[in-house]
Amino acid sequence: MKKILIVEGNLKEENQQFTNAGIQTHTESLKDSIAYFTKNLEIDVANPSSDPKVFENIKNLNEYDGLIWGGSSLNIYNDTIEIRRQLDFMKECQKKIKNILAICWGLQVAATVAGGVVKRCNKGAHRGIAHNVKINENGLSHPLYKNKNQTFNTPAFNFDEVATLPNNSILLSSNEINNVMGVNFKNEISNIWGIQYHPEISYDKMISLIHFRKDRLLNNKAFIDENEINSHVKIIADENKITNKNSRMKELENWLNIIV
Repeated sequence: MKKILIVEGNLKEENQQFTNAGIQTHTESLKDSIAYFTKNLEIDVANPSSDPKVFENIKNLNEYDGLIWGGSSLNIYNDTIEIRRQLDFMKECQKKIKNILAICWGLQVAATVAGGVVKRCNKGAHRGIAHNVKINENGLSHPLYKNKNQTFNTPAFNFDEVATLPNNSILLSSNEINNVMGVNFKNEISNIWGIQYHPEISYDKMISLIHFRKDRLLNNKAFIDENEINSHVKIIADENKITNKNSRMKELENWLNIIV
């Protein structure tokens, strides 16, 4: 049986708050989405931010056929010990794991380690949904987007973006807010598929996250007031009614197909 590693990007304290609010952690969402496509995988989980002994607990990175690095509410440009632990762990993963799917925060960590630069996005934010992601000519022939509609909407939640790509990156998709929505680059031995959105997370969960983070979102001016939040949530709910689950998660399925 093939074996993959999931890296949890959030701190354990944030995950406990998710659990207390009845919201799945990002790792739990990933596991459920993976199980939708295959149960023929052995899965380990690491949380480098909250586990100072992560290199002892995950002893042999070479044994993994793939790695999925998920989302987080952290910002890569904040110099904290928790973020440095993630960067250090990603460095080792890129030396020892051949196939990496880097999702949202995971993309930002992977790109930073490979020489890219992450900054606050100056064109806005994705607040539960990204509209009109367009696959470019490189993306149309890339296995990440096999059988994906050329233009699509997708669950997404990010205020930061990859502003400078690592050397020799291949840009695969963009939208009006983030130029880098899908990308492929290699570093050390790793072939990294990076996406600045969340095919593995449902729109229902995104709506729950907006309500869960309401005060934070209002304080940082992501929304003007609760009326705007309610209007935006309705947009996401309407999108959810017309979204096909298989199409939404196509990128995850395509990556799993190179592993299993």
